[in-house]
Amino acid sequence: MPTPTTQPTTIHDLAARHDQAFHALDAVVDPELDEPITDLEFVRSLHVDGDRVEVHLRLPTSFCAPNFAYLMASDSKDVLSALPWTGQVVVELDDHHDSDLINAGLAADAGYRGTFAHEADDSLDDLRRTFRRKAHTAAMERVLTRLLRADPDRAEVDLHGVTLGDLPDDDTTAALLRRRAAIGLGDAAHLPVLVDDTGHAYPADEVPLRLRMARSTRISIEGNAHFCRGLLRTRYPGSTTPATQEAAS
Repeated sequence: MPTPTTQPTTIHDLAARHDQAFHALDAVVDPELDEPITDLEFVRSLHVDGDRVEVHLRLPTSFCAPNFAYLMASDSKDVLSALPWTGQVVVELDDHHDSDLINAGLAADAGYRGTFAHEADDSLDDLRRTFRRKAHTAAMERVLTRLLRADPDRAEVDLHGVTLGDLPDDDTTAALLRRRAAIGLGDAAHLPVLVDDTGHAYPADEVPLRLRMARSTRISIEGNAHFCRGLLRTRYPGSTTPATQEAAS
């Protein structure tokens, strides 16, 4: 745990710490939806008191997968603990059927297997890898579909020769590069875009099929995110990311 720095002495300092803590949570991603928990409005509240941070998370339903719920809560505690001024970090998950179990495990720093014991069939690393690969697949499809739309004369099979250096310098490309890095792939300009999880390019005759499969993955992720947003609004009417509105004290 980082050594806490001097205690803040003004409301401005506390507000700055509140903003830093909230933006640190931007790095915590729902593994299934591939979006930050801050954008998804999963951060119910965030309170800063000196070097102590307390965060409460909420999910669209009480029965969201416990492994996903634990991963987001654990990652939240990790990114907040990494801030240079935090001394005590408390992260709790509200209104979930495993809230008590998850919150106790987080408080004790018991880890995933220590929290769920025999129920923890897969490690969190395995879970991360699975969904990082899906996120890469979706990001890959987005950039390639944009190329096809920008050039109606380009055929799907022509995407076989597209390299990272051929992509425009925009947010969609940046997102792909981040997801490549997350699964251990490079960002050199000569590297092909349409690849498997190990970085190997697909044969030209497989490109249309692979692109359709990638599109299916992307649509599934985006559809789930839209569905979860609707469930969250239904469960918590009027929710508008309250953590960004709560004053530090």
